[in-house]
Amino acid sequence: MTIHPGAGGTESQDWAEMLYRMYVRWVERKNFKFSIIDFQPGDEAGIKDVTIEIKGDYAYGLLKAEVGVHRLVRISPFDSSRRRHTSFASVFVYPSTNDDEIDINIKPDEIRIDTYRASGAGGQHVNKTDSAVRITHIESKIVVQCQNERSQHKNKATALKILKAKLKQIKIEEQSESIKELESQKTDIGWGSQIRSYVFHPYTLVKDHRTKFEIGDGKKVLDGDLDQFIKSYLLSKTSFKYNN
Repeated sequence: MTIHPGAGGTESQDWAEMLYRMYVRWVERKNFKFSIIDFQPGDEAGIKDVTIEIKGDYAYGLLKAEVGVHRLVRISPFDSSRRRHTSFASVFVYPSTNDDEIDINIKPDEIRIDTYRASGAGGQHVNKTDSAVRITHIESKIVVQCQNERSQHKNKATALKILKAKLKQIKIEEQSESIKELESQKTDIGWGSQIRSYVFHPYTLVKDHRTKFEIGDGKKVLDGDLDQFIKSYLLSKTSFKYNN
């Protein structure tokens, strides 16, 4: 799972961190496991970018319901005038599978590999060495990076795994042009593209715009109570309907 803040600086970066916390709480509720692949903190607050790997039964099948733009409306804690602000952040989910399960062959001349000094948590050794790895897939412009390990070799292996997973997702969807389409969505994190709104002023309501399912307890949702939203979305995608 990758979370990107939209335009808006600190406001959107703080919202991205709130979403990150929400999904971590959901993972804990499900007794799943997760690890941080890449974490880029914001300049003042929040996060600029985060990628995590989540492991659990049907994790991808459940979390694909969260893919899209999430919109927050609240009284900003960063605004001294206490005005209402709207922030956006996007969530992308890709299936993580073993290398032998991914029928994707990446040639050395198809990628560019850069190393840099890790900026997040990881101890003194990580921050003093160029152990972090960034891989750019030249044709698709997909960029992946990893800095959670002290070993540059391990970070490179993890980044390649993420890149293969993203390319595999494109293949699964059988969309020849979907690489550009999927990546272009990251630049369109704003009005008219949101899948869900989290409103905390002048009233409290979390509403999924795809299914029209809504909950009035926004705090409960941000604490990881997402199962009803996920269930309603997945049911909307199948012809088989439950009575309850």
